[in-house]
Amino acid sequence: MARAAGPAGEQRDDQSAGILDALFTQAPQGLFVFDGDLRIVRFNTAARGIRGVAADKVVGHRLSDFAPGFDTAALDSLAASVLETGTEVRNLVVHGTAPADPGRRISLVISIFRVQDADGSVLGIASAQDVTKGQQAVERLRILTAAHRLIGTTLDAFRTATELCDTAVPRFTDAVTVDILDAALRGVPLEPGPVGLGAPLRRAAFRSLTSGVSGADADEQGALRTFPFPTPFTQSLGDAAPRLVRSLDPDETWLATDPVRARRLLDMGVHSMIIMPLSVHGTLLGVAGFYRYRRIEPFDDDDLELARELAARTSLSIDNALSYARERTIATALQRHLLPQEPPPLTAVETAHLYLAGSAGGGGHWYDVIPLSSARVALTVGDVVGSGIEAAATMGQLRTALRTLASRDLPPEELLAGLDETAGTLNAEQDREPGGGPGIALRPLATCFYAVYDPLTRVFTAARAGHPPPVLVGPDGSALAFDPPQGAALGTGEGGYEAATLELPEGSLLALHTSSLTAGAGPVSHPDGPGGPGGPSSADPADVLCRVLAHPGQDLKQMCDDAVYALLPGRTSHDAILLLARTRALGEDRVAIWTLPDDLAVVRTARRLAEHQLGVWDLPDLAYPTELIVSELVTNAIRYGSPPILLRMILDRSLICEVSDSSSTAPHLRRARPTDEGGRGLFIIGQLGQRWGTRFGARGKTIWSEQALPGGAQHPAA
Repeated sequence: MARAAGPAGEQRDDQSAGILDALFTQAPQGLFVFDGDLRIVRFNTAARGIRGVAADKVVGHRLSDFAPGFDTAALDSLAASVLETGTEVRNLVVHGTAPADPGRRISLVISIFRVQDADGSVLGIASAQDVTKGQQAVERLRILTAAHRLIGTTLDAFRTATELCDTAVPRFTDAVTVDILDAALRGVPLEPGPVGLGAPLRRAAFRSLTSGVSGADADEQGALRTFPFPTPFTQSLGDAAPRLVRSLDPDETWLATDPVRARRLLDMGVHSMIIMPLSVHGTLLGVAGFYRYRRIEPFDDDDLELARELAARTSLSIDNALSYARERTIATALQRHLLPQEPPPLTAVETAHLYLAGSAGGGGHWYDVIPLSSARVALTVGDVVGSGIEAAATMGQLRTALRTLASRDLPPEELLAGLDETAGTLNAEQDREPGGGPGIALRPLATCFYAVYDPLTRVFTAARAGHPPPVLVGPDGSALAFDPPQGAALGTGEGGYEAATLELPEGSLLALHTSSLTAGAGPVSHPDGPGGPGGPSSADPADVLCRVLAHPGQDLKQMCDDAVYALLPGRTSHDAILLLARTRALGEDRVAIWTLPDDLAVVRTARRLAEHQLGVWDLPDLAYPTELIVSELVTNAIRYGSPPILLRMILDRSLICEVSDSSSTAPHLRRARPTDEGGRGLFIIGQLGQRWGTRFGARGKTIWSEQALPGGAQHPAA
């Protein structure tokens, strides 16, 4: 065939060459030209299944040299037949693996025909290949299957966004960005509808085929940003509809609106992109961007639908994660609100506490320091099974019930028995079916440790319900053995709690904690561990806690921190509580005790004894009310009680008067009518003192009354 002469002919030749080059570099179908020896002389680098394969591995080679995943012997035989006979092969479906990705199965539609020149001489053969529609559907199904397997495995919004990136790259796209509304991450309730202009978003995830690339919005995770208006991003956020940019032209008008992002996109060579809103039930949560810069073929409508499916799966998982985060925040706030803000100052003990919220969110851990009568103090730590709002609410109910029982001065074993009954009632309420009766299944609802310390006798009495024992350290730093009998967890209805007692030296240190503080400690570090200071050790966590506490003069708050450093090298999934208490003792000069005869004539003597003791303590202003209180208490004990009768006065942060007798008959406060001659004793006591109550013991009862010291300040003797 003669070449066209003249400039016009050369122009047509150049135009034909340009068209041919475009055909072999841009066509999405696979085009291959073979010579007479069935070796490839030219191929389309954009063909599916051949992208990423170097040209020197293709040109000059037979198909069997670079496509071992197919039945190349059959293909070579078929190609030789077409070369010899000229019989064309059209739309033959073959199966194999992609040369650039041997782990991916593909199906191709192949057509082969012979190439001849104008004189009829055979030059070779040509082959056209394309991925079948079925194969495209299979690839999309494979991506969706991976999405259902990989996306939403955790209740963490950032992790979910990362899972979307891991699913889409490289299966579907070359780079992905995910941005979530900052308001959604902070737990602010979102309204359905579009997002206002300038709404800040946080970068949740970014993934690219190019490792370490700083393009395509490769901001650091958690970076706060806004999208300038107008861009495909703001348009998508404005109407909650996706934007398909089939071909990204450097002269696009919107690129000038956001020059920083435009430069990143163009530097990477992004030629096609999809901006997909992340929404659930009409409420926008963020936006995802899908970018192609290595794949030659642009995104099409089928890709848009696939991106929509991926975004829907991701949006639902992110919404679940945000809902969980909101509930976790509410539960943590509720729990902190239900816990004591600061233990009251007490003479009996010096306390410090530490509460660590776990990664799973607030739950039912609690502690309490409860002032009791006669300068005693109750220390308690507990843990409700589970986490979340329900556990926090249950904790509040149990803690309220515990304080109510503690106010009745019940011994630890009786208090836990009453608390177990309350927990069983809560269990039944939770199990109750609509319109039905209470459930009959008794299950553990909580664990609890409850102890009472008396600074007058230095006796420590404790019982526990499914809870770990405390760690006790003497004033010299040595460990004190104390392991109360283990009782059943609260809510099981088994009861049978037993108390244990121990006389503590003044300055002893008590460590009450939840099991999460030590359960997952494993090998821990301590100053004396193998390998030098701070070296690892497999010591028992209780022993490590003893070492931390073996510093009598150290600040308790610092000890709390040291315990965390030693026992929790990483954040725990559950809450952890540590309550430290250093014991004190009341001196003999602050207590006065008299044994009185069973005779009403002794009432006058009791008043004089009280007046004299107040003079010793330099509290003359309390003489009159104290004499009235002592008179009423002693009179009631003589009239309605049984000997022996004991009068005791205690100077603490308040003035305490108490009378004990061997009778178990409990007094009751009532309002006397104007015509009644008696019945006003307890009413007078209640009016003169801050509070009063009855405490039952193994033998008899004690009626006590507390009065505030003059001026509301602590007396120097205390």
